[in-house]
Amino acid sequence: MELQLSTSYRQILGMALPISLALLVPQINFVTNNIFLSGLGEKELASAGITGVYYLIFAVIGNGLNNGLQALIARRAGQNLPREIGRLFYHGAWVALSIAAFGIGITYAFAPMIMSAVIHDGVISRQVIDFLLIRIWGLPLLYLYGMRNAFLVGTNQTRFLVWGTLSEALVNIFLDYGLIYGHFGLPEVGFNGAAYASIAAEGAGLLVIYLVIRCMGLQKKFGLFENFTFDYSMVRLILVQSSPLIVQYAISIISWEYFYILIEHHGARDLAISNTMRNIFGLSGIFSWAFASATNSMVSNIIGQGRSDEVIPLIRKIITVSFTISLIVFAVLNIWPTWFLSFYGQGPEFITHGIPVIRIVSVALLMMSVGTVWLNAVTGTGNTIINLRIEFVTIIIYSVYTYLILEYWKLPITWGWGSEWVYWISMFSMAYMYMMSGKWRGKKI
Repeated sequence: MELQLSTSYRQILGMALPISLALLVPQINFVTNNIFLSGLGEKELASAGITGVYYLIFAVIGNGLNNGLQALIARRAGQNLPREIGRLFYHGAWVALSIAAFGIGITYAFAPMIMSAVIHDGVISRQVIDFLLIRIWGLPLLYLYGMRNAFLVGTNQTRFLVWGTLSEALVNIFLDYGLIYGHFGLPEVGFNGAAYASIAAEGAGLLVIYLVIRCMGLQKKFGLFENFTFDYSMVRLILVQSSPLIVQYAISIISWEYFYILIEHHGARDLAISNTMRNIFGLSGIFSWAFASATNSMVSNIIGQGRSDEVIPLIRKIITVSFTISLIVFAVLNIWPTWFLSFYGQGPEFITHGIPVIRIVSVALLMMSVGTVWLNAVTGTGNTIINLRIEFVTIIIYSVYTYLILEYWKLPITWGWGSEWVYWISMFSMAYMYMMSGKWRGKKI
């Protein structure tokens, strides 16, 4: 099994395309959730926007842990140290479960109070709180599932990713339809049915990816399930590498929750439209995220091989492919915007108000295809504290913009979604300047 990567276009596509497919399945799953929930009414679709972003806050905390772990695994792969990869995975699992327990506690302690205070509509507020107190129990399953994905990406085994995500999607769609509307002999739970379905789906995805790793013999090669002695220095290494990313991703999504709360002040329709934009952004952005994830692993792996001079040319190759694919998505969204919005069944007025926002979002997707690759290149170098600094400055600019546009001047949400332009331009500028400065060279992780 080859652990050391090359910088060819074939290697880039070989890494990124399976990740794209693995990301596509849950995004289709998420969009399907919202289509089912939209059948309950506009308020349910609006509530789904807030609950989705709240859960996403904790999901990306796990993603920050996994990205830091992925960079470490890829570095050990570049150094051809498979047994060290097993030790990293073992200790990372304990860190992940500890963070998940903290997230559950925080939600029960503070989410009801916060959501009641900031959401103006009482019906939406009650729906959001009830949903979150169920949904948050999927967090341990999600974190462990994400860790296995980080392991497969970091060791260049991305072709196995799709099995877990496919099983997750099939279970979720089946249970969504069954539990929301009471089909297949299941009870009619309504809005909260989506929460139960998602938890079950995360458990199914975790089980399948565990079986794949075991059946392919990967646990033996990397010693994933050996009885390691607990090593606090290993935990410290994981936390030092991942904690800036955890904070970075958390404040990024918290700012997005802030954005959605300000949108809610404009009414249920604007919130429902914005929720569909998040669906479109997520579905259309999977290629950018896939190439970004590949950038993280490939940059770390190449540095681990002692080939730092090839890092910048590698990044430019990845951006070429990432931007080209996003340009195709941009064209599709702008040629057929009505087709995408019609899936939600909210009528012609909803579509009319949504089309200008889609056009703004489509431009942001082009910006993201470049900015997120440069930012993940910083992650791959091991200088994750720089990621946090970039995110912190970007979020301040983003939050000031959204407050002025949506709350102070009360401009239409088309202007509010222009915040994505502000976000990606700011992030790209700082990540690009850092990587071109060469200050990342010589960093040991």
